[in-house]
Amino acid sequence: MTDPHFIPAAAGSPSPVVLTGANLTVADVEAVARHGANATLDVYARERMAEARAVIDTLVSRGEVVYGVTTGFGDLATTFIPPTDAGRLQENLLVSHAAGVGNPFPREIVRAMLLLRANTLALGHSGARPEIVDRICEFLRLGIHPVVPEQGSVGASGDLAPLAHLALPLIGRGQVEFNGQVVPALIALRETGLEPLVLGPKEGLALLNGTQLMSAIGALLLADADRLARTASVAAAMTLEAMLGTEVAYAAPYQLARPHPGQIAVAAEVRHLLRGSGFQTAHHGSAHKVQDPYSLRCVPQVHGACRDAFDHLRRVLDIELNSATDNPLVFPHGGEVPVDALATGGGLVISGGNFHGEPVALALDFAKLALSELGAISERRTALMLDPRLNGGLPAFLAPDPGRNSGLMIVQYTAAALASENKVYAHPSTADSIPTSANQEDHVSMGASAARHARIVLGHVEQILAIELMTAAQALDLRRDLIAREPGAGVAEAHAIIRSRVARLDEDREPGPDMAAMLALVHAGALAGLAGPAAATR
Repeated sequence: MTDPHFIPAAAGSPSPVVLTGANLTVADVEAVARHGANATLDVYARERMAEARAVIDTLVSRGEVVYGVTTGFGDLATTFIPPTDAGRLQENLLVSHAAGVGNPFPREIVRAMLLLRANTLALGHSGARPEIVDRICEFLRLGIHPVVPEQGSVGASGDLAPLAHLALPLIGRGQVEFNGQVVPALIALRETGLEPLVLGPKEGLALLNGTQLMSAIGALLLADADRLARTASVAAAMTLEAMLGTEVAYAAPYQLARPHPGQIAVAAEVRHLLRGSGFQTAHHGSAHKVQDPYSLRCVPQVHGACRDAFDHLRRVLDIELNSATDNPLVFPHGGEVPVDALATGGGLVISGGNFHGEPVALALDFAKLALSELGAISERRTALMLDPRLNGGLPAFLAPDPGRNSGLMIVQYTAAALASENKVYAHPSTADSIPTSANQEDHVSMGASAARHARIVLGHVEQILAIELMTAAQALDLRRDLIAREPGAGVAEAHAIIRSRVARLDEDREPGPDMAAMLALVHAGALAGLAGPAAATR
């Protein structure tokens, strides 16, 4: 459950995120999940929640049949529950649905889930009391992090099992990670002076019906993918220089002839990294290089398409983070009354399917495929640099004394293994569906699987790019020895950063520590800024 990303709130930590239900961003999610920011409920959101709660209370007092409020759940929706048992129904819901298995999610994902659950409740369509959001915010502030197993969600009706585990500690059930230890939730509540919440009608369902697991993973994945995409530009530029590749294919007029946004952005980043390059002038004139292999020449087209895929995920998450995704939904001020909608005092309660994770699931599948492609083309660039038949006169495997030394031969094996494994994880999760709840829930998104697999692919690609960067730094050292010139300013700066962590390879040594140091650089985004400032939308 511990997570190296997370920094507890302290002096100088980010300002609290104010939950309105309408304007939460990926940056807000990362601030709370990884950097210890707190969250508070907006005053107007508090009023909206109270209005929606009044609608639920009125319906219960009238004995109306309302799905999940005075009925069972899923295929038990036709079973009426008397109002006297409405509170017990909600507690039973959380307990019975906490059926997840597998390793617990890291703390950062749990914090992101808490934040997103609070924000969707703040919209005022869930019928939960404002006190529920206040308590979730207290958990974030105090560092009470529910233990949430990784597996058990099919992505509709939302992420039920994981969200049940997330919500159980609010009522004093389940386990939490608190002060670095996993303890029963009741102990953490007692140590912080909190009493377990007693849920009212609809509140259990409001806590576990929705897409907050897949969206939480998606938001943090997107933050990482943005940095990784810019790091990939750095890696490609370093390899281009080390291979004496030509920058001609990156020219702005050429890119504008096919103006995909990602393609244009990547080409501009590489040109920025190559500014003032002496390596580029080394092959001008009679020795001018006409064309490079695709893994060098087509970087804007491949990396750019991946960037566009990440931007699609961003557009989906911008909507999903600020959406009401449980069921039924409450509309306190009414409106046009559909057939079969419950109405009271101007308010409406409508049962539908906003919990279905298909929009997020499809976007995550697209993003994990894009991540896999970033890794696949990076591995090919690493292979080019190590092959003496293709690397333009550099020693085999970049070894200082090939034969006696194997150089970086085997790190490419590792990159190849990870790139190949990514092909399995890149299979679209949304291509599958399996019925649940006695065929009442007969089509599901598998969005949680898409999210979990995307995280795995992201980790693999971080390592693949780390290997390329380490290899490119070695190739640049050897190329400098041959042509006595300097690479572009951005490439030189990246090389210096790498050499501050990983020494030049002058004799075979165990590569594990070097690979770990490079992975830490990539994971932290330490090289991403060299490609230029992040776009304003990112």
